[in-house]
Amino acid sequence: MRCNQCDNAPCMEICPTSALFRASNGVVDFDDNHCIGCKGCMNACPYDAIYINPETNTANKCNFCNHRIELGLEPSCVVVCPTHSIKVIDFDDADNEALQILNGEQLPVRSPEQGTAPKVYYRGADPASLDPLRTTIPNDGLIWADVTPNHPTAATHHLDPTARTTYTTAHATTWKTKVSGYLVTKAIAAGIMFFAPLMVLLGHADETARVGFLSGSLGALFLLITGTLLVADLKKPTRFLLVLTRGNTSSWLVRGAYVLGVYAVLLGVWLLAALLQSSQMFSVLAVPVAVLAACTAGYTAFLFAQCEGRDLWQSKALLPTLLVQAVTAGGSVWLISDLFVGMPEPLMVRWISIAALAATGLLVLLEVRGHHSPHVAMAVRSMTNGEHRKLFMTGVLGGLILPIALLAASLVFDSAATALSFVAGVTALGGMWSYEHSYVLAGQSVPLS
Repeated sequence: MRCNQCDNAPCMEICPTSALFRASNGVVDFDDNHCIGCKGCMNACPYDAIYINPETNTANKCNFCNHRIELGLEPSCVVVCPTHSIKVIDFDDADNEALQILNGEQLPVRSPEQGTAPKVYYRGADPASLDPLRTTIPNDGLIWADVTPNHPTAATHHLDPTARTTYTTAHATTWKTKVSGYLVTKAIAAGIMFFAPLMVLLGHADETARVGFLSGSLGALFLLITGTLLVADLKKPTRFLLVLTRGNTSSWLVRGAYVLGVYAVLLGVWLLAALLQSSQMFSVLAVPVAVLAACTAGYTAFLFAQCEGRDLWQSKALLPTLLVQAVTAGGSVWLISDLFVGMPEPLMVRWISIAALAATGLLVLLEVRGHHSPHVAMAVRSMTNGEHRKLFMTGVLGGLILPIALLAASLVFDSAATALSFVAGVTALGGMWSYEHSYVLAGQSVPLS
């Protein structure tokens, strides 16, 4: 797809290493040498204009043939078009033919609601033909239509499409299992350190083995797994240090790396306090660690918000959902550990976990039942009634309802409370991954072109 050369280019904002950048002549260009292959730009672009070059494993796109523009030549597509239907606008030349057309007519653009200020205009095009969600694939055997099997198509009773799709191409899902896993391991790494500082504040600072060393070790372990998953998901994993050496601070991929780094340092200090058996250090660290744990749990909401091409992820409910999921994950690990080493305050942790699970369920319900744009509505249908329904229902039934029932039973049957809580913790974590996977995949299921 042709790059829309946006004034407010979301691909540039999310790119962690500024591999996507604005050249001196205003063109949004790319630099293969600095791309780490995070694929964030692919989800940030609402126009499906960016792809991973299989030969370089880096993000490429139409760059307006900037190598030609810099030599005073026109882009190749303009040169080869036999009817000169593609025209270049020179905003600095008042006599430019294309600029005069633009100034004299109201020309439509693709996805204006995204606020990216695209600079590709379509003369004589029906707006419906520019919106993939207002087109459908009729089952009429039209011989010049070429569509891929199972390509998402508009639901006519929802969107009343007024254009037809004649050509599609297969697109690999950008973020998959590793990203879903990262959401869960990060929730565990953060959540366990909600509860450890809480225990310190409740007077358990002297239990340095369980509250200090075990909690800190689990937090550090799952933080390490989180970082490993993030690096493993890169197409250029050997370049991951570029995030630190030439980080683009407007990107939440970079800001998130900073958050994880500071959190790792605090976990190291927490473990040092455990080795020194210093309850006083725990008292000093409790609040800062809890705050950084919350930042660790929640920053992904801002990262997903930079993915302008994925409207499902733009929800204001995502931040509170991530926070209560972290509480659920931390409580689950706490109750799993309780079976083996007898963690402090298990009854309180059960009540908190029930509240967090219920809050998560309420937020999920609000997400799927709310008033949605056509883009979000299609993603929600994919998640709740489409190809990702099994994952979603496993997440709801196995990761929310069943753990609540088990924890409620543990409050009644005291003799089996520890075992029931253990099972509840395991099912909550398994269901959380299932829900997160459905959410990640469904968000990317909506066609952008």
